Parts: sequence; structure tokens; C-alpha cells
Amino acid sequence: MSDSQEIIPTPESSKPLVSLPTTKVARAARFAKTGLKVGANYVKHYARRSVGAESTTENLHAANAAELYGALSEMKGSVLKVAQMMAMEKNILPSAYADQFAQAQYQTPPLSGPLVIKVFRDTLGRSPYELFDEFDINARQAASIGQVHFARKDGKALAVKVQYPGVADSIRSDIRLVKPIALRVLGLSESQVRPYLEEVETRLLEETDYKLELRRGTEIADRSAELPHLEFARYYPEYSSTRILTMDWLPGQHLKEFLATNPSQAVRNQLGQALWDFYAFQIHTLRQVHADPHPGNFLLRADNGGTLGVLDFGCVKDIPAEFYEQFFALLEPGVLTDEVRLATLLTALEVLRPDDPAAQRDLYLRTIKASLELVAQPFQQPSFDFGNEAYIQSLYALGDDLMQQPELRQQREPRGSRHFIYVNRTYVGLYALLSELKAEVRTEMPFLAEAKL
Repeated sequence: MSDSQEIIPTPESSKPLVSLPTTKVARAARFAKTGLKVGANYVKHYARRSVGAESTTENLHAANAAELYGALSEMKGSVLKVAQMMAMEKNILPSAYADQFAQAQYQTPPLSGPLVIKVFRDTLGRSPYELFDEFDINARQAASIGQVHFARKDGKALAVKVQYPGVADSIRSDIRLVKPIALRVLGLSESQVRPYLEEVETRLLEETDYKLELRRGTEIADRSAELPHLEFARYYPEYSSTRILTMDWLPGQHLKEFLATNPSQAVRNQLGQALWDFYAFQIHTLRQVHADPHPGNFLLRADNGGTLGVLDFGCVKDIPAEFYEQFFALLEPGVLTDEVRLATLLTALEVLRPDDPAAQRDLYLRTIKASLELVAQPFQQPSFDFGNEAYIQSLYALGDDLMQQPELRQQREPRGSRHFIYVNRTYVGLYALLSELKAEVRTEMPFLAEAKL
């Protein structure tokens, strides 16, 4: 496979990291240092304004976003992963933060060469130069959990993912570090958030197990082999471990670079259809899903009318049968006009509770109905145009509109099944990708009909 189309190269300005803060104390100290610098930026901002000098809110956001992203890039792991997830949520952050955090989808400062070699010796007993005929010590891509290197073996181009040292331990320590602060700020008890934190911690820890990713990636690729216009990498267990994952080097470009080539609408539509069908098949047939659909996990090219390469099966969500039935029942036509049916489903999904006061119950019902009326539109017609800017803007504005309601702002207690977290994240990412492609896709759900036979 050709290596002429490379993953985004590491920027020259990104200095390699010679160490990572992995202990709770070291990471807490890095958080504190960042907090002091952010505080200093506020002091400078208001000092300038007090003497009549120009200092805009945009400048303040830009300075703080750069400082915060620098710290997250240094720390890697769960905190950088959360930044990556937030960048997928359009309009949730000021643009300066969203632009900085979006880099986590593609590129962050990489590990230095000696640290990379140490990971190989610790996990496979040999250096990469002993394992491969060719190995580029400079990472082609560096993200939140690991970084990717180009290698060659027996003439075959390979992508070798190397996990950052201490990532698994840092995930546990980060959650324990941030949890008490978050609980105090939100005024919640640990019992209220425990199921959600456990869900996030479980998924994040699974992402650090490259043997699990190899197995899941192989299984999903094998079962999705008949779907058109998709390409998956073959994995190589003999050159893999819990912290190293070796696979084929897939050709193609990430979304931003691909769109810069001005692909035709037909190519956009075919790529969008491949995305939609892939996720529909996973959810409705496999009942498990690649739950990290951000732009850095796909490679696009115009070959054969549009071909989509799928990367990174670290985050895979298994969807329990009961949750699946209840969740997709919400999208069925007529449910929103049947308040009894809607309330029954929302109670089963832990959004409503039998002891909710009538006013609170009505508030949740109104909120869910407003959300579903918009979000469910693609599922309720034969095809849907994700290039419809009015629809996408309405979707992004939905959260803002809802949070303008004083009653809703006061409802801090988390509601809903813990399974919502990654299923909702999947659809947020999928909708965002399809809207960037401006693709029109057939959205009928034959897989759903087959699954119910």
C-alpha cells in the first residue's frame, strides 16, 4: 500500500515530549500551574482595560485557550480526550477554545525518540529498528492516548501506534482529582454521578488496551466487509502488545484536507452514505459501535467514487438490548404525539422518575420533545440532506435555546441511562461529519427492520 498520502505530519513547532506527568501529584501540580497562569491572564486583561488600553474578551479567550491546550497536550490521556470530545460539540465553547481543542483530533506534541524506543523494549523486548525494516522515529500523528509512526516490513507500509507511558494510571488519577471539584461546583453527591463516571472511566481504560482494540477492530472489520466503499486496516499481532498496535498504513486524507481538494457532490454523497451505512450496520446489527467518530479517525479519498478508511477501534460501545429497543422507540413516528408512550419510554430510560413533581415532569417532557423533533428528522424520511445549513444551525442552537429557560438551568442533577453518554456522542460525531461533508444520504433503516425479525 502506497505511503504517498500521509497522515498530517507533526508541526515543526511541536517540540517532542521527553517526559509525561503521570503521578497524581505531578498532574495536580500541572493543573495548579495552569490555573495560576489563567488567573494571571485575567489580571492582565482587567488591568489593561482599567487604564484604557485595548484588551478584548476574544484576546483573553485566545490566551487562556492556548495555555490550557498546552497543559492538556503535555498531560495527554483523559484530560486531552475530554478536550477532543468537547471540540466535537459545536458552539459549546468560545471559538478560541474550540479551535485549540480541535487540534486534539489530529495533532499534539509527540513523545521523544528515546521514550518511543523504551516503550518497544518494555513491551516487545526489542527496539523498533530490530522489528521493522524501516521505522520513522518521528511521529506522523500524535493524539490523546498514543501516537502513530510509519514503518515498513517486507515491502508493506505499516502504521504503528505507540501508547504514551502511564496513560492508564493517569486516567484513574485524573478522575479522582477532578471529581471532588466537579461535585462541589455542581452541588451534586457522588452517588448521583457515579454511574456516569464509571461509564466514562471504563471506556477510557479500554482505549488503553491495544490488544482489546486489535480484537475489536478485526471483528468489526470482518463483519462489515460486505458494506460498500469502506476500507479497514489489517492488524499484525506479532508486532503488537497492550501498548503497541501495528496495522496496515491506509491511504487517504483527513476531512479538512480532503475538503480542500473540492470533491464533487457525488463523491461527498458516496462518502456520507458509507459513513451512515457503517454506523447503521454496527448499531442495528452488531449492537456495538465505533463510538469515537471524530475527523481524525477517518481517511477519505475520491477513488472509486469515494472510499472511506476507518481508523481506531479503541472506543467501542456495546449497546444492551433493552436500551437499544427503548432508545430507538423514541425515534419512531407518532411517539412524540403520544405523551403516555413517551413518558413510559423516558421513565424506562431513567430520564423521568415516578416521584418527580408535576412541574418538573412537564419540563423534562417539553425539553425532550423539542430535542427529538429536531434530532429525529433524518430517521423519519427516506433521505436527508446534511448540507442543509438551516437544519444544522438549528441543531447547534438547540442547546443554547433550551438553556435559556431558567427552570432548566436550575436542573443540575444528571438524568438518563449511562448508555446515553456514548450513543449520543456517536450521533453527535456522525451528524458533525456528515454536515461537514454536506452529504445527502439515504437514511432508511433496513438493518433495523432485519434486527427486529
